[in-house]
Amino acid sequence: MANIKSAIKRVRVNEEHRLQNQSFKADMRSHIKKVEALVESKDVENAKAALQTAVKKIDKAVQKGLIHQNKGDRQKSRLAQQVNNLSA
Repeated sequence: MANIKSAIKRVRVNEEHRLQNQSFKADMRSHIKKVEALVESKDVENAKAALQTAVKKIDKAVQKGLIHQNKGDRQKSRLAQQVNNLSA
């Protein structure tokens, strides 16, 4: 454990940020799974609505630096493709 006051604070702040990031990423994954479940049950209208919220969550995670830009784009693309194939 750190002895210096600033190092102690750094450890505390890093832990708080880690927990916030963990929570945000879990929320993002939940929204992605919700879209996939709606696609699986062939619910077009609710899948489109859930896709919009999932895209917002993914974009926010990219903006915060929690996931890489390319990963966010890939996830959005795959979800959109699933929803579009469902309605076609």
